[in-house]
Amino acid sequence: MQPNPTLDQLQILVTVAETGSFSAAGRKLNRAQSVISYAIANLEAQLGLKLFERDGTREPQLTGIGRAMLEDAQRMVGVLQRIRSRVDGYHQGLEAEVALAVDVALPSPVLVRVLKAFEAQFPTVTLRLHIGTLGLIPDLVVNGQADLGIGGLLGDVDVHLVRIGFMSMVPAAAPHHPLALLPKPVALEDLREHTQLVVTDQSERTRGHDYGVFAYRTWRLTDMRTKHILMREGLGWGGLPRWLIAEDLAKGRLVELDLEPFKEVSSPMFAMHRSDRSPKPAAAWLVEQFKRELGSFNEFEPNEMPEEEPKLYNEPGPVG
Repeated sequence: MQPNPTLDQLQILVTVAETGSFSAAGRKLNRAQSVISYAIANLEAQLGLKLFERDGTREPQLTGIGRAMLEDAQRMVGVLQRIRSRVDGYHQGLEAEVALAVDVALPSPVLVRVLKAFEAQFPTVTLRLHIGTLGLIPDLVVNGQADLGIGGLLGDVDVHLVRIGFMSMVPAAAPHHPLALLPKPVALEDLREHTQLVVTDQSERTRGHDYGVFAYRTWRLTDMRTKHILMREGLGWGGLPRWLIAEDLAKGRLVELDLEPFKEVSSPMFAMHRSDRSPKPAAAWLVEQFKRELGSFNEFEPNEMPEEEPKLYNEPGPVG
């Protein structure tokens, strides 16, 4: 059986291809040119293949099979680099995995930008992502299923909070919905007569309690996306994040309701972790990244919000 190429030989192959010469590869790897040439010659002998054309050329040129082998070598060297990065990260206290729980109310462009940056910043850290609503986010943090939660605060929860921004909830309905056709502002007695679509808490935190529910008749849903679809079809009214329905409002698929009981509510969003656990490097980086991205997404920075803004889910507002 022929000996397998070593990782050192493959790294030399990649370096020669990247630098364009044996001498340049030697300088980059801090080795003599003769050592580089010898390693490539040994690799070619082991494989029984000619990887570089040397005759009649000023610098070695990859052969056809050499280019194919280079792709394989680059993958192997990439794996080696990830192994080294993971080991270095472990020695520096970097977690192997981050479990992240995110409220669906968080603007999806913010989530995507943060996760793209996370992938680039921590390529060796595995991500476990939970998407939920209402009390499910703090519950996942408290019971240890999530290292970090991003969302509003529902009731009293023993977690450490960092305010990262705010989220605006807007009462809305389809343009042909009866509430959209009434004189403005719509009185509470009129509001109560029309079905309100309400997202229910997937946790036990608010069982038996309603927040921001005004109608006598409600349809209870388990997710905000379904609520959004039903509202566009005129099957009820309710509150939805402004970022989620901005295009619908602009194109007339939904209209913002002018209601006597409440208007748009800007409510704080938090990063949260257990009080008895400090976030490790990747989770701590996520907190700051969410704060930065949500701050730029909002109309103004989180620290410029009024001090007495309504608290998400804790006080009456268009949460339903």
